[in-house]
Amino acid sequence: MELKAIIVEDEANSREILRNYLAKYCEGVILLGEAANIEQGLSLIQNQEPDLVFLDVEMPFGNAFDLLEKIPDRSFETIFVTAYNQYAMDALNHHAAYYLMKPINIDELVKAVEYVRAIKEKENALEGQVLKARPIKAEGKITLPQQDGFQVLEVGEIYFCKADDNYTEIYLEKKKIVVSKTLKYFEDALQPYPFARIHKSYLVNVSEVVKYKKGKGGSVILSNGKELSVSASKKAELLSYFQ
Repeated sequence: MELKAIIVEDEANSREILRNYLAKYCEGVILLGEAANIEQGLSLIQNQEPDLVFLDVEMPFGNAFDLLEKIPDRSFETIFVTAYNQYAMDALNHHAAYYLMKPINIDELVKAVEYVRAIKEKENALEGQVLKARPIKAEGKITLPQQDGFQVLEVGEIYFCKADDNYTEIYLEKKKIVVSKTLKYFEDALQPYPFARIHKSYLVNVSEVVKYKKGKGGSVILSNGKELSVSASKKAELLSYFQ
């Protein structure tokens, strides 16, 4: 699959290096254009509709996050390219697919591009379709600790789990159960079953997913009509469950 890409970077030398690396080492990447600041980048993205944007963090008259905030419903993936590692968490929170440090490591660049390519290929194949999950059923039982003992629950009854600080909200068809355990606890406990961590706040029963929608981070719609956000960093794990 070809990837249509844009570079948003204020340093001409950095743009040249990335441009040359993409041409030499990343087959199938079509560079649509380059921008030296936020406004140019915004205009280029809106006019060209890229699959992938390489984005520097620090630029004149704003930064990468200012640009992304101007595009609340975006379908492209973002690879941050920066000399500053303190922005990694902010990049993750803005659904970045990958975070590259300058000077760019060629192997890491190729890895980042292929990661995005895999996501876009799966998205294009699945968008708007009723999905067919791999033949794995959520069959089994799990115990939920409670003050007076524990409750036994069929795993297949769970639609999704939602983090609430050190608590987890477990959503069933007609009710919600709150348990004094972290979402990571249930992620580990449900590891043998088809549950995917799609977001820092959500663990979803993949058997209940009926549709995937592209967007800033994407989202899934469950069989009960509930729509949940998907983080860019979690897309690959989720989409691996579907054919």
